[in-house]
Formats: sequence, C-alpha cells, structure tokens
Amino acid sequence: MAVPKSIILITVDCLRADHCGFMGYPRPTTPFLDGLARESFAFPAAIVAGVPTYYSFPAILASRYPLALGRDLLGLAVEERNLASTCKDNGYATAFFGAGNPYLSARFGYDFGFDTFRDFLDDDLTPLSNPARGVTKTGWAGKVNGTLASLSHKIPGIGTAYDELYFQYQRWAAPPAKSLDMLRRFPAADVIVDQARTWLASIGENPFLLWLHFMDPHSPYYPTEKALEMFGANGLTASRARYLNGFWNRFDIGSQRLRRHREEVIEMYDAGIRWVDAQIARLVEALRRFKLWENCVLAFTADHGEEFLEHGRRYHAPSLVEELIHVPLVVRVPGMKKQLMPGGAFSLLHLAPTLLDAAGLSVPAEFQGQSHWKHLREGTAWGEPAISECIAGCTNPFSPEQRRGARLIAVREARYKLTLNFATQTDCLFDLDADPQEHAPLPSSTGKQERRRLLEFALAHLRKSASRQSSPAYLRTQLREMRPNLTAAARATSQRAVG
Repeated sequence: MAVPKSIILITVDCLRADHCGFMGYPRPTTPFLDGLARESFAFPAAIVAGVPTYYSFPAILASRYPLALGRDLLGLAVEERNLASTCKDNGYATAFFGAGNPYLSARFGYDFGFDTFRDFLDDDLTPLSNPARGVTKTGWAGKVNGTLASLSHKIPGIGTAYDELYFQYQRWAAPPAKSLDMLRRFPAADVIVDQARTWLASIGENPFLLWLHFMDPHSPYYPTEKALEMFGANGLTASRARYLNGFWNRFDIGSQRLRRHREEVIEMYDAGIRWVDAQIARLVEALRRFKLWENCVLAFTADHGEEFLEHGRRYHAPSLVEELIHVPLVVRVPGMKKQLMPGGAFSLLHLAPTLLDAAGLSVPAEFQGQSHWKHLREGTAWGEPAISECIAGCTNPFSPEQRRGARLIAVREARYKLTLNFATQTDCLFDLDADPQEHAPLPSSTGKQERRRLLEFALAHLRKSASRQSSPAYLRTQLREMRPNLTAAARATSQRAVG
C-alpha cells in the first residue's frame, strides 16, 4: 500500500490572480512561485466560493458553500468535517499558523482537527476594522470635530474644504513613523514561516498537514524593508507609506483624486506579495533539508483578491467582480509531470477533496465538492461552472444583522459569467473573452442560451443550499454564536449580585 503524502496548504489574503508572475503579471512579485508553477498544475481560472475571508474559507477548508447552512452563520460549523480533521483521523500531525486574521480563529471553528493552532490573536477577538469607516473620532476633540463636520457639510463648498483640512491635520498630528515594522498591523510572512519550520523539525517522519495563512498583501499596506529591496522599491519611507495608506482610505474624495496615488499603493501591495514568495522559498528549503519535500502535496492559493478602482472600489468588500473571485492556484504533486491544464473554471470548493485524493486519502462524504485529481492526472477537462456567493453589504460579519441581507451569486465558466443580485432582482451576463474587465454586460436579447444554462446552475445550487439549513450542525453553530453574549450576560449578572 502506498504511503500517504503530506499536505501543505498555503493561503494568502487579498492576492489577485493577475498580480502573480505565473499568471502573466510583468512585475517580479513571485519569482520562486513562477519556477514552482512550471513544474506543477497552475490553474488559469481558479474561483473562490465567496468573498471576503468569512465567505471563502468554508469552501477551502471544509468543501462547503459559505451560505449552505444559512446566511446568518459565520465560519465552520461546530466540529464540521474538514481537511484537518480528515488528515488527523488518518494519523497525520496537523498544524495551522496564521497571521492574525480574526475570522480564521477557534471562535469560528477553524481549530477543529488541528494539533497545533497558532493564529497570533489575543484572547479578546475583535473584527478587522472596516477601511470604509475612515478614522474614528473619539473624546471631546472628536465631538468637536464631529460637530464641525456636520455644520460644514450643510454649507455648499465648505464641507470639502473641511474634509481636506481634517485629513491634513491628522497627518500633522500623528506621531512620527519611525519604521514600517512599527506600522505593520499583522505578523509578516517570515514570522509565520519561522513558526512552521520549528514545527516541521519536531514531527519526525509522520505524514502531516500544514496550513499557513499570510496577510502581507492585506491593507493597510506596510511591506517589510527587505521586501522593498527585493522589489526594487526601497525608496519608500515609513512616513510616505503611512500617508499613502491614509490617502487611499479616504471616502470623502472621488476616484479621480484617488488615482493620483494608485500606482504607489499597488507597489506597496506588490511588495507584500514579493515577501510572501521569498518566505515560501524558505519553507521549501527547510522541507528539503528535513527530507520531507519529495513526499509533499503543496497547494498555493488565496481567499480572494483586492480592488484598485477597476470598478470604482477599493479593498475587498463583499462583491463578485473578477478582481475579487479570480485567485491564483498552484498544486504541486511529487512525481507528477505537468499536464496541459484545461481552461475551465475551477471552484476552490473542489480543492480539499482534490488534495486528499492526490495524497492518497479518502474524501469525506460530507464534502460538497468533488476531487478533480483524475482530471489533473490525465489532463482532461471538467464541465461544471464555479459558483461564488456572498451577502451584499456584509462588511462587518460580527454584527449578525449584516449577515441577513440579500444574496449575491456569480456563476462562472471559462468564457461566460452570470451575476445575480437578489437585492435589485437583476442579472448580468458577461462575455469574459470580449470583456475581461466586466464593464459591458450583454444585452438581455443576447446570449439567451448561455444565460439560461447558468441560471439553471444557480437554481440547482439554491435548492441544495435550502435543503441543508436547520440541520443539527446549524443548531449547534447557532448555540456557539450565542455563547459570547450569554457569557457576557452571565458576567454582568454576577457583578450586579456581588455589588
């Protein structure tokens, strides 16, 4: 019987497919991964099952659509069968090292199946701040500023001047930015890889699952000094980086003014990708040194992309445009020669079952996705489109009310893409060959056959989702959602009793 292979899953927050060299990007963001892609399966159209992180990872880790158990649930269900628990049940050592994303935490079920789970979070989890909110104004000075802002915006022409003065005041009043390291919000990729290398040195010859999640390309964009040197952009100072991030985070000005600094912002984003690439090279070097590399299946992908004004938006609020749902995917399997990759859309719903199959393990019946390992091995095409979904306007999923909004769905093939907006009750069909930037949906009189075919896939998907809700897993997870509030209420009651 063949010895099961180890599995390494590397995910990067906010990494667009079109910012990787092996996907045609001209800047040197991924030199190591470019080489790896040449001897691996590099997918031309890998599509996430949801945007952003809290809608993408149920599919990546548990092969389950993000809204299959109900739109008001966050994360994985309690003890939901996933890639880690399957590997653990088969005798694997399992570990996760993540760079401080609170949505990938034990609170939301992602620790299930992991022997080692290091998320670099404090015990008191708080949501990622929403870039759209701007700077919070607190205290007496904040109240004065709030009053001035309210009054100034009632006078034509004065509100714009106030916003500009306040922005410049914030830059002036901020303490000096001594270094990029002091401004960085998340652990850099080298910190995560250091942890992983130490863990790999401790596990001996047992098969293992290692999942790493990097945040270097996530906003605010503060790359390491070494990444800037590698990328040839070492003239960026900490003060300039802070100014650019502050300017890019403004919501009081239009896209034309924002475009003044778009290229500089993208350069910081790209430098973050370059640092991830360098650290993956360090990880592979350690695997080779420990004589583990030749028995490892490795997958490199992202949870979603990032917007840079292509459709007038920034960051990655829930949306299903191509720059957010199209992500890189490289799968390396030892002993396999690279096959010509089919051009069809590959949903990350199928990633976990494909990795398990490639490693020689059985795929759990609970998974909604299917293994595509046979297609990859034989170089044959698959036919089904990729479906992505999210809740429009859910920018803070820690607020349960935001999770109950209208659904967005995209059905993506190699050429055609259909989007459905249940809030506006509209659909748009795009021909991505003719309109890769999605700026001109086809008229309703065009593409009727394609529209009908993709609508039928969407309808079948919705019916399957409805059949899975109100299950025992749903009820257990609802209880988990209530637990923090129940604990807080009990603590408050106890304090009143003591008082």
